[in-house]
Amino acid sequence: MVTLKKRIPGLREAALSRFVSRAKRAVRLAGEVNVMVTSSGELRRLNQRFRKKDKPTDVLSFPAIDGPRNGLAGDVAISADIAAYNAHCLGHTPAEEIKILVLHGLLHLAGYDHEQDHGQMGTKEARLRKAFGLPVGLIERNRERKLLNAEHAESSPGPLSKARHQRVRRAFK
Repeated sequence: MVTLKKRIPGLREAALSRFVSRAKRAVRLAGEVNVMVTSSGELRRLNQRFRKKDKPTDVLSFPAIDGPRNGLAGDVAISADIAAYNAHCLGHTPAEEIKILVLHGLLHLAGYDHEQDHGQMGTKEARLRKAFGLPVGLIERNRERKLLNAEHAESSPGPLSKARHQRVRRAFK
């Protein structure tokens, strides 16, 4: 079930439900998935309650306690505010960003963990993102940020040059 507590331009619940079904099949995730698109405030409260991190985040995944045996794979909560901001900064639509976040969340529900799996989730996310025609995903963005920060730290003080920034971005396309 998809619930849009906060509207996303160009995205309706029915369209997002269809995407969730397609992505769930592609991820090979059994069981029902609930997706809620809501405010950053609500994501902050969920992040504080369940992860002890008092800050908003873009996406949270909550696998079912008993696994898909009871028919539920889990829940995914997405911040419409952060999705809209990231979409604007990255030059794609908020609807595309929501789909990127759904895909990321579904992979977590399927058991992937990009912090511990030595790139397996990132590889799968990139392949599926391309299959769905979606722009750059979360794991690639984080990898890109780390490279940009490392490159910037090695250079002289001052802003990162546009040419160096573009060089790093091209490596992830």
